[in-house]
Amino acid sequence: MSAASPPPAADGDPPWVGVRWCLALLDGLLAGGVRHLVLSPGSRSTPVLLAAQQRSALTLTPILDERSAAFYALGLARAGTRPVALLATSGSAPAHWYPAVMEANEAGVPLVLLSADRPPELRGWGANQTTDQTRLFGTQVREFHDPGAPVDAPAARRALHALGRRAATVSQGRRPGPVHINLPLREPLVPRTDCPLPAPDPRPASDGAGDGAAVTLALPPGLKARLQGRGLIYCGPDTPRPGFPDAVLRLAAALGVPVLADSLSGLRFAAAGLDPTDAASPRITRYKSIVRNVAAAAALRPDWVLRCGRAPISKTVLEWLPGLPTILVDPAERWSDPAHDLARKGSMHLALDPTTLCNALAADPPAPADPAWLARWTQAEGRLAALTTNYLATAPWCEGHLIRDLVATLPAGDGLLCANSLPIRQFETWSGTRQTPLRVFGNRGVSGIDGQLSTLAGLNAAGVPTTGLLGDLSFLHDLSGLLLAARLDRPCIVLNNGGGRIFDYLPQHGLPDFERLWRTPRPVAIGALTGACGLRHRRVAESVGWREALAEGLTGGPGLIIEVMIDADQSREVHLAFRQRVTEANLIG
Repeated sequence: MSAASPPPAADGDPPWVGVRWCLALLDGLLAGGVRHLVLSPGSRSTPVLLAAQQRSALTLTPILDERSAAFYALGLARAGTRPVALLATSGSAPAHWYPAVMEANEAGVPLVLLSADRPPELRGWGANQTTDQTRLFGTQVREFHDPGAPVDAPAARRALHALGRRAATVSQGRRPGPVHINLPLREPLVPRTDCPLPAPDPRPASDGAGDGAAVTLALPPGLKARLQGRGLIYCGPDTPRPGFPDAVLRLAAALGVPVLADSLSGLRFAAAGLDPTDAASPRITRYKSIVRNVAAAAALRPDWVLRCGRAPISKTVLEWLPGLPTILVDPAERWSDPAHDLARKGSMHLALDPTTLCNALAADPPAPADPAWLARWTQAEGRLAALTTNYLATAPWCEGHLIRDLVATLPAGDGLLCANSLPIRQFETWSGTRQTPLRVFGNRGVSGIDGQLSTLAGLNAAGVPTTGLLGDLSFLHDLSGLLLAARLDRPCIVLNNGGGRIFDYLPQHGLPDFERLWRTPRPVAIGALTGACGLRHRRVAESVGWREALAEGLTGGPGLIIEVMIDADQSREVHLAFRQRVTEANLIG
């Protein structure tokens, strides 16, 4: 590699060359639907930020920690309908995005990553804060672009505008996810004189919406023949699509089969025109507990499975479903098939919009299953719901009571972020359903415990009042997110059970030095941490205090952290006893 001299500016002060160049890129992003730029402070990224200040349509949110910024952007994009842009300076800064980029890749969340960089003549020469940023995120991004250093020419700016629009479009395309643009920028970075900037692009910015035209679909040959008899529809974690809950439940009713609704599928709770508490509804929410019952698991095993969204997270369900002909519907063409069932005879992989497919099948369905098939499922669901209610009525207070209160109390249309590890599993077990909408979020793409507070702040910033349900380790893993917690419209609930109690339910339980090496409790005073950040804190340990704190969190203003002390050993006994009660119950009679 040989060093080169920066090319002279065509006119004006050199820094304005970079600003004009970056402005063209941002205008392209705006045209592609971007409306938020989440940034972390830095020097090399200054031209991008100066350009962004010229565009009032772009909301700028500065966040000190790049990892926190990336998860904030992830939450913002997940709850909203547009891609979100991220900006960081050169060096190690963009590397801190990596966990959130991995999550966005697996979960299909649209992000545009803008990493400032040293110009080519400084790379490989030991220049300060310089490293190889090309293809930094490898296969985790849909596309990578490095357009080279700024050039002050109309053709170069047109190319940057096109690149911005392309990045935004690809990020929210058929296979949504992150796109990375690396921007080499030369010094000086701060202008010394005024210079006129280009006017806003005259073309209207896209709002990201379709034209609303009806879509017709020719059904794939042989599909209807494979959807006859005793089957089921499994809806896994995915970004909810407009109209999908009603469409899939109408199809299930037409086929006479159940719909197993993952808590992150967008249809566990009320859908327009459908009552989730209807005893004849095909919606099944307690399936994980149902298949723990040996008799029910055998009697309710289907002949085929129609799957929408990603694969089941629950190991219990994964171990029950394999070996069946599977029809996977995924417009992003992902192979969410850990058991390799798509290789079986009778299986199909359909890169189709699930709402359109369900509507087409419901309009001309195959012969429905025997009515007794769906009736047995709804009977099992009803009996398990009654068993759960009766069990909690006499059991010591635990997370099950807390989750039941949350589902009953959160306002219609609110959101709930369930952290990974125990909270999302406990929510799956205890939540049931309700008659009013509730949006449930979770970073289940790679299922990390990192970035939860920051994601929660991003969800709230997107206009969805969202309560957080975190474990103590998830909370402590994202202390930078505490700097964003004052912006929360709803409380953040921390289940303090003394470390990684998920391992109490896994084979690692009881291994030598288990407490220190797996459970890893952290003796941290959460109240002191929250106080230092100017947040309100409530510490509760029983049902009455918990309900009072929740009511305060929903009505008393932002920035409340509710620390709920959990007797983890007692909680484990309650959960294991409930599992035993389920295995012994007569669910299908």
